[in-house]
Amino acid sequence: MRYCELKFEENSVFLVTGGAGFIGSNLCEALLNMGYKVICLDNLSTGKKENVDMFIKSPNYTFIQGDITDFDTCMNACKNVDYVLHQAAWGSVPRSIEMPLYYEKVNIGGTLNMMEAARQNNVKKFVYASSSSVYGDHPVLPKVEGKEGNVISPYALTKRVNEEYGKLYKKLYNLDTYGMRYFNVFGRRQDPDGAYAAVIPKFIKQLLNNEQPKINGDGKQSRDFTYIDNVIEANLKACLASSEAAGEAFNIAYGGREYLIDVYNHLCDALDIHIDPSFGPDRNGDIKHSNADITKARKLLGYDPEYSFEEGINLAIDWYKNHL
Repeated sequence: MRYCELKFEENSVFLVTGGAGFIGSNLCEALLNMGYKVICLDNLSTGKKENVDMFIKSPNYTFIQGDITDFDTCMNACKNVDYVLHQAAWGSVPRSIEMPLYYEKVNIGGTLNMMEAARQNNVKKFVYASSSSVYGDHPVLPKVEGKEGNVISPYALTKRVNEEYGKLYKKLYNLDTYGMRYFNVFGRRQDPDGAYAAVIPKFIKQLLNNEQPKINGDGKQSRDFTYIDNVIEANLKACLASSEAAGEAFNIAYGGREYLIDVYNHLCDALDIHIDPSFGPDRNGDIKHSNADITKARKLLGYDPEYSFEEGINLAIDWYKNHL
């Protein structure tokens, strides 16, 4: 994992919000393995304590159970912090359509709280999770920063607002902010359960349990599936990026394009379990095709994703075989 070779100042302190979640817990683990101090902030609404229990004995690890919608909690968490990796949010496009007020409160209000707390505590870098959903109904592939369409879900709108605040906080307050437009991240510790679970872990668990998975739509939708270690690399390289690159958002992906039915068939072959899926209606608010141009992240962040989809999916399958 090339990101292990990245160097920060000795005794650097990182705050990972949503640190008990899928991406957040992997960031905590990577930073602790690199020898840095990590503060994990999570209210455990979607994150899981079991994702971070393994870190409790580390002298470099601190867990704060708290909510980003409370400004005092954000202020306290940011004290003496060098870098904020803000992953806390409520995900899922369809759930946001059912709960728009809650998404406004957490994803917009909570992120603004964190940016303001970072500013008041003189944090060096504020790296935050955005999403490929900000491209909305723009039809052209690959997706390029600066060519966005109309958003088609409350979730996507919250992420676009986050990016606008990121621009403002750089322009008005000189807080170095970097938006990570994640494209369908997958890998170890991604939750396979629940109505809004991501497709890869959900399919793997269902196949291992000899259940028939359901594909929303015809299976011909495509995604730029991105392995978790590429996302870790992007976050850490953003922390080392120049201030000239701040206030911007970046596509974080591998730059590939996989059709969902092909992914499903690959999982069946890898597991040697062959069950024909059922097909349901398209999910409201979902984008049909997604594929990223990562030129900007390569140029300004030095992002160079190490893991292809094929490499990542095989590592993910191995992990789930041992943990489900």
